[in-house]
Amino acid sequence: MTYSSSLTDTEWEILEPLLPEFLPPKKKTKPLAWSYRELMDGMLYRLKNGCNWQDWPKDFPPISTVFWHYNKWRKAGSIETLMTLLNG
Repeated sequence: MTYSSSLTDTEWEILEPLLPEFLPPKKKTKPLAWSYRELMDGMLYRLKNGCNWQDWPKDFPPISTVFWHYNKWRKAGSIETLMTLLNG
């Protein structure tokens, strides 16, 4: 299901090639259970709507997973770098 906060295919085509360069390297433990697009859509949904835990849509990755990735990317400066690059 798509939401008003979801990335469009065109937006994802612009963003996807930038991720390997700007996201912190992933440890080689196991493959991601969720795609980067699903994680980004979850982050954008949460930032736009600020929903309660109980109202988190079931078609997104678990909110704990989305938050973990968001926090990791934010601490690494990846989100700010991507926003600056895309808005510049």
